[in-house]
Amino acid sequence: MQLTYLGHACFLATIGQTRVLFDPFIRPNPLAKEVDVEAIAADYILLSHGHGDHIADAEEIARRSGAKILAIAEIAGYFGAKGLDVLGTNLGGKVVLPFGTVHCVAAAHSSSFPDGSYAGVAMGFVIKTIEGQTFYFAGDTALTYDIKLIKERHQVDVALLPIGDNYTMGITDALLAADWAGTNEIIGMHYDTFPVIAIDHAAAQAEAKAAGKNLRLLKIGETITL
Repeated sequence: MQLTYLGHACFLATIGQTRVLFDPFIRPNPLAKEVDVEAIAADYILLSHGHGDHIADAEEIARRSGAKILAIAEIAGYFGAKGLDVLGTNLGGKVVLPFGTVHCVAAAHSSSFPDGSYAGVAMGFVIKTIEGQTFYFAGDTALTYDIKLIKERHQVDVALLPIGDNYTMGITDALLAADWAGTNEIIGMHYDTFPVIAIDHAAAQAEAKAAGKNLRLLKIGETITL
């Protein structure tokens, strides 16, 4: 499995022959100005919630590439009404797709569309891939005891966690969330995009190391193999 960071909370995972895009927010992100949105192809687009900094490029990429959008029912209905291919889910739901099994889990966060209308509730995803990895994409969540359920149900290899604070967990809570999810491997997201979520990279790395965690802060455009 290859994972490419596209800024903020957006990742492109290549699992087998399937391309899975998470929370595309690229064109409006000044830190991702070098990313060519038109070159991004996806087979599936997973959306954790409806905020603009997680769905901004979803329609464009889905329409061009023919990707199926997987999201909570309200968001799926929103994009389905635009003529896009969608798969509506909800908390606790599990779906089997060509790249693996997606289990929709709780995220403690608000959710609305850019116009302020209701977008259901926020979610995260635990994905068990056909290649054998299990990873947790937390979306925008606060620290919540619901995360403990993940460890009870899954063996998580790596967690993609928000660490920017203010709107989501900060690094201290994210390290505890990793414990609760049952992994020492963390990939940070949802940081630096806006001044209010800028972090001290060295301090975050030092705190993670002291907690016995491996925190990876990827460069935008960087691809790693998991």
